[in-house]
This record gives sequence, structure tokens and C-alpha cells, in this order.
Amino acid sequence: MLIAGFPAGAWGTNCYLVAPAAGEECVIIDPGHQATEGVAETVRKHGLKPVAVILSHGHIDHVASVVPVCGAHDVPAWIHPSDRYMMSDPGKGLGRSIGTPLMDGITIGEPSDVRELTDGARLRLAGLDFTVAHAPGHTKGSVTFGLPEAAGGADIPPVLFSGDLLFAGSVGRTDLPGGDHDEMLESLARVCLPLDDSTVVLSGHGPQTTIGRERATNPYLRDVAAGLGRGQEAAPRRGM
Repeated sequence: MLIAGFPAGAWGTNCYLVAPAAGEECVIIDPGHQATEGVAETVRKHGLKPVAVILSHGHIDHVASVVPVCGAHDVPAWIHPSDRYMMSDPGKGLGRSIGTPLMDGITIGEPSDVRELTDGARLRLAGLDFTVAHAPGHTKGSVTFGLPEAAGGADIPPVLFSGDLLFAGSVGRTDLPGGDHDEMLESLARVCLPLDDSTVVLSGHGPQTTIGRERATNPYLRDVAAGLGRGQEAAPRRGM
């Protein structure tokens, strides 16, 4: 399996291209701010053919390039319905104090083909089976995408594209519109805790990690596993 990722734009949002191998069809995950050229370069480098864009949530740092990327490759974009409104009005997902000045003069719309994700759905794309898990907390429509161990062969561990749910050492912020700390903790417990320690976590920002490492060191995941209620709200959090 080929996973090629790069941090895009001022927010350093990780955009991933996933394919069974070089020279084959691929899926693009979270083409955010200024990701268009990075996507094009990665496609050229590995001889890939994009077949879909899938979005972990609707914040502008994850969807800003979805229209040009989908248009360039004539592919659909998938997003959870609770976050779809942010594709055409991303300022609403940031609140007035952040969204109004940030979005001044910027126009973003939906691509021509938008499809909606549901919890538990299995997406067969580019010869790979992605499992969708609804994971609210950072936004109402946040999701993760899981690839089982078999996707990359017996010697390759399972992968979780966690969006802004789980990071190395932290979790997504919950203080923007649609964010909810209690929902974040519930999503961590339901989506992340059952996964095998070997699962590789590729998040929306920052370096890769594993479920085992986060189970042992991440203050949020550790507290959720211990049943400590609201967790550490004062600990650092990430994401737009």
C-alpha cells in the first residue's frame, strides 16, 4: 500500500493520497488550504489516478482545495452531512471572531459531486476498503477513516486516518462552533480505544503515531481509558 502525505498551507494540515501501489488509482484525504499543487505533484510523482476525495470534517484548513482538486480530476467529494454546510460557508464553522476576518474576500463552494458519509459505512474506493466512523467532538460531522491490516498485506499494520480527533499527544480543540468536549471523550472511547495498539494513526496535523503510544502517553486517551470522566480540559489541544 502507498500512503503519500504532505502538510499543506499555513495551518500545516496533513493531506494524504492513498493507493494500493504506485501507478494505480488513489483516494485523496483532506485537501486543505494550498493543497492543490501538492496533490498534483504527488499524483505525478507516483503515477496515480485519483478517484475520490474524502473529508474528515468541514473546517477550511481541511476542505479549502476540494473544489479545484475535484475539478482537476473529475471526482466526487465525500463528507458527513453535519459538516456539509462548511464546504460553502466555512466561516460558520469558525465562529464570528475567527471566521469573519479570516474569510473576508474568500469565496469557497461545493464541488459538483458531493456525497454524504454515514457512521459504519464501508467505502470501496481505489481497490481499498475504508471504514467510516462518525466521531463528533471537534465538529458535529467529524469522521475517521480506517483501513484494516489486510489492506496493505499481512506485514503492514492497520491504519486510522483520524482527522482532528486524535493527534500525537493531544486531541482536537472543542471550543469552536459544533465542538463538544463530552462528545470528544465519547468518540475517543468508542473509536480509538477498541483499536489494536499496532494501529498507525495518521492525523490531520503533526506526526504519525500509534494507538499503543497514545494509549500510554496521551493524557486524554489515558484518562478516557481509566474512566476519569471529563478528562484534562486544560491540556493542550490542536486543530483549527
